[in-house]
Amino acid sequence: MHPRVCVSAISSYRNSLSEDLAFWDRHGIDQVGVSVAKLEAHGWDDGVARIDAAIAGGLRVGNLIGLGPFRLAEPQQWQTQRARLLRSIDAASRFGAGCLVFTTGPATPLSWEDAADALEAALTPVLEVARAANVAFAIEHTNSLRVDVGFVHSLHDVVDIARRLDTGVCLEINACWAERGLAHTIAGSRDRIRLVQVSDFRVGTLATPDRLVPGDGDIPIRRILTDLLASGYEGLFDLELVGPRIEEEGYAAAVPRAIDVLGALLTDLGA
Repeated sequence: MHPRVCVSAISSYRNSLSEDLAFWDRHGIDQVGVSVAKLEAHGWDDGVARIDAAIAGGLRVGNLIGLGPFRLAEPQQWQTQRARLLRSIDAASRFGAGCLVFTTGPATPLSWEDAADALEAALTPVLEVARAANVAFAIEHTNSLRVDVGFVHSLHDVVDIARRLDTGVCLEINACWAERGLAHTIAGSRDRIRLVQVSDFRVGTLATPDRLVPGDGDIPIRRILTDLLASGYEGLFDLELVGPRIEEEGYAAAVPRAIDVLGALLTDLGA
């Protein structure tokens, strides 16, 4: 694998943690994004021990993902949601993960501005712990169809939120590739981007998520990666492949193919 390619556990969405570990080993995948949801489904303590053992064998954890969103309009639930994040921060520190990826949660029935205020109030205690543990916190913007998981739907807006909360950003190419002024936003966000998620999309697709292996769709991935590298971005490129066409091709075919395509592109771009 190219040293800057990472494979998210979302790319083998239906696998259990045990199946992911076997899959990564079988295909020589040595840098991954670990799913918090899969750790929980497996059994937290044993799941953490399994990842520890894999790290001892050479696996690198690029990020933790799958934290689940806050219910921003329901502050009575925040303490439970904070506890889940705090446990994940501890795991990220233990694994040496590059960042913890977080989606904001839905705004409904709050206005965008009130949701941003609620997010700040909800996350402030957690962010203090993350900073003390030296764990980078990366807020991800989401597809505008996915209002169930987030209310921030552009890279420009998530950078604003990140500056306000003093966090990082997870740039999701599939959710921002057609934005106005994308290259300008990237150039001005060098200090905030902690992770870049990569997949492709075919124009005419009317459902989400329905992603493709890079190069199989219409996203100008080469141009966007060129802009990121020119901005000075030095982090990982995280393959997050999910949807019916990935399931149809099968993880054993789609994921290694994506690793090869993305790795070759990064090599060609001098990364």
